Amino acid sequence: MGWLFIGNSILITFENQRTTTPSLRSFPSFAGGELNICNFTAMPSIADIRKDYKLQSLTEKDVQSPFDLFEKWWQEALAADIDEVNAMTLATASIDGVPSARIVLLKGYSEKGFVFFTNYESYKGRQLEENPRAALIFFWKELERQVRVTGIVEKTSDQESDEYYASRPEGSRLGAWASPQSQVIEDREWLEQNEKQFRSKFDGIPRPASWGGYRVKPVTIEFWQGRSSRLHDRLQFNLLGDGVWSLERLAP
Repeated sequence: MGWLFIGNSILITFENQRTTTPSLRSFPSFAGGELNICNFTAMPSIADIRKDYKLQSLTEKDVQSPFDLFEKWWQEALAADIDEVNAMTLATASIDGVPSARIVLLKGYSEKGFVFFTNYESYKGRQLEENPRAALIFFWKELERQVRVTGIVEKTSDQESDEYYASRPEGSRLGAWASPQSQVIEDREWLEQNEKQFRSKFDGIPRPASWGGYRVKPVTIEFWQGRSSRLHDRLQFNLLGDGVWSLERLAP
C-alpha cells in the first residue's frame, strides 16, 4: 500500500488499485477487508502556518544597555531550558557580496563581543578573511524572542583559542585535525580513516594552527519581542563610538 498526499485528499495505492478520496472517511473493501482512516488530518498549507505571539512585551524603560539586556534575556533563555540555547545563525559574505549562513554555537560573550570557534580554512573562514563582517541571530522561539547582531569580526588570541580547545572532548579535538572543513572529500570512509590516523599519531592533541576563535564586535544589536497581530517590539542599539550606544524603536 502506498500513500500520496495531494492538497486535502489522499491518494492510496492498494494491490494495484488506486482511489482518490476526501480526508476522514472509510474506504470500500479491498481484498476482503475494509480500510478505515479515522485519525488522518489534512496537512496544512505552508501559507496557513502561523502563531500569534502573546507572551511578553519590550519597552524602552526595560533597557539600560544592550549588554545588560542580553544578559537578562540570556539568563531567561537558560531558565526556559531551551535545547542548544547557544545556537545562533552566523551570516557572512565574500568580498563580492555572495552571502552564506549556517548555525554555530556561541562560546562566550562580553562587552567586547560574541565568540565562536571554527576552522579558519573553512568556507566561512575564507569569507571572513576577505570580508571581516558578520551578522548573528539568536532565535529563542520558546520565549518568542530574537536577538540580531551585526558587527566587525576579529580572531581571538591564541591563548583564548588554546584554552577553549583544551576544554573540548577528545573526539572534538581529533575532529579538528581529521576534517578539512568545507573541502570536498572522497567519502565518509576517508574521513573516518583520517580520524584514526590522527588518533594514533598524537599522544596529547595540540590545537591546529588552522583552528581557533572569532569575536563578532557588535555595531548594532536588535532585541525583538514577538507581539500579537505581528505588531512586534523591536528595539535597536547602534554604536556611536567610545562605547556609547543610541537606542531607537523600529517598526515591525
